[in-house]
Amino acid sequence: MTGWTASDIPDQSGRTAVVTGANSGLGRVTARELARHGAHVVLACRDETRGKEAEALIRREVPRADVEFARLDLADLSSVRDFARSFGRERLDLLVNNAGVMALPHRRTVDGFEMQFGVNHLGHFALAGLLLPKLLLAPGARVVGVSSGLHVLANIDLRDLNSERGYRRWLVYARSKSANLLFVHELSRRLVRAGADVVAAAAHPGYASTNLQTAGVRMEERRAAERVMEVGNRVLAQSAEAGALPTLYAATAPGVRQGSYTGPRLHFRGAPGPARRAPWTRNDTAGEQLWGASERLTGVTYEALERQEQQPR
Repeated sequence: MTGWTASDIPDQSGRTAVVTGANSGLGRVTARELARHGAHVVLACRDETRGKEAEALIRREVPRADVEFARLDLADLSSVRDFARSFGRERLDLLVNNAGVMALPHRRTVDGFEMQFGVNHLGHFALAGLLLPKLLLAPGARVVGVSSGLHVLANIDLRDLNSERGYRRWLVYARSKSANLLFVHELSRRLVRAGADVVAAAAHPGYASTNLQTAGVRMEERRAAERVMEVGNRVLAQSAEAGALPTLYAATAPGVRQGSYTGPRLHFRGAPGPARRAPWTRNDTAGEQLWGASERLTGVTYEALERQEQQPR
């Protein structure tokens, strides 16, 4: 995969993709490049105004782009259910769980979950489970989870998934990103066990210049910290276009392996390559326990996968 770029994306004609958080940054680039190569792309975004602006911008950049906005608020499980219910396509070829929040001041979702765990993990867990029947109908479908190199800072705490015992924003962020990797690991195991023609893979962007870094400090009006983040984005970070490449590779490249993890070859920047991951993100027992807890918290179970596993092969 030496030097893999967006021009290497195979033809996506006839494929349907859902990209969460597609209104800006990595998500918008991911959606644009999938559309450029022929996919029908659903821009799953919380804010309707920004989502439709992104749709219009992609159409200007790629005049033949087949894109549409659909509202999805991952911090509200009723919105996740509404999105899945209203998804009108017969099948879904690609789900990119891209949206996320980073190091926010302490907040809770509509359903009472800590915001980073609720949005980054639980919302996407519920979305993938609700869309799974559509994914199972698409030969060669993929689910791509976007994690972070910062996941190495902390394992999940199964005794305190909602950070009731204390809140340290960067630690909680790292835990949510470890949860993303554990989810992909466990989903991969279950897909293989069921004999499903779906690949679950993960990616991370390295240090990419997006608004994710500044959102938390901006919420608290910490101007000095915001300026530091902005300088870091300008001086140290790679572009959103470069940061989206590992996700696009995991989503489209031939031969992507079940449960694989792709990131910049130099960790913070560079062409896509195999990414380093903490050993706890491959722990089968922890994956099963997180899966069970996620089902209980969201009320979403992967019944379609369980039915497929029971079918004779």
